[in-house]
Amino acid sequence: MRVTRIVDLPAIDAAWLRARTWWDGLSPRERVLVGTLGALLAVAVLVWGIIKPLQAARADALADIRTYETLNARIRAAGTLGAPAGPPPRTGAPADMLRQSAGGFGLQPQVEAVPTGVRATIPDGDYAAVVNWMADVARTTPLAATRIDLRRTGVTGRVFAQVEYRS
Repeated sequence: MRVTRIVDLPAIDAAWLRARTWWDGLSPRERVLVGTLGALLAVAVLVWGIIKPLQAARADALADIRTYETLNARIRAAGTLGAPAGPPPRTGAPADMLRQSAGGFGLQPQVEAVPTGVRATIPDGDYAAVVNWMADVARTTPLAATRIDLRRTGVTGRVFAQVEYRS
């Protein structure tokens, strides 16, 4: 069997007794006015203390959701951050790989065998094309540049290039 004990708090009992005595001392008209004022006060607390803050929090949450959905859509539209898939690795003789890569940049290197590998010489080429060709060779072939000689020619934007590669 369970025993429930009711706690007697004299301070609360005294406050209720004072409030009841005060209420009983009011005339019927005063009771209506005080009751109406109490109801209006309760409604004001409910509206401005509970409902308005909840509405503001909801509006902020919806704005945050819209912001994050927009960012998410932009991120998905941007794609992945990984390196783009490049061309497949080139295979074959080193001289053939150099000529094949240079052809894609409009260059025609003179390729010759040297004791350490191969040497590609471009007597007059566009600087951007030569640099991009060297980057393409590094990216798509197993060849490694061991010596690079780039010199300006008399024409702006044109260079003499001599690159030695080791396979």
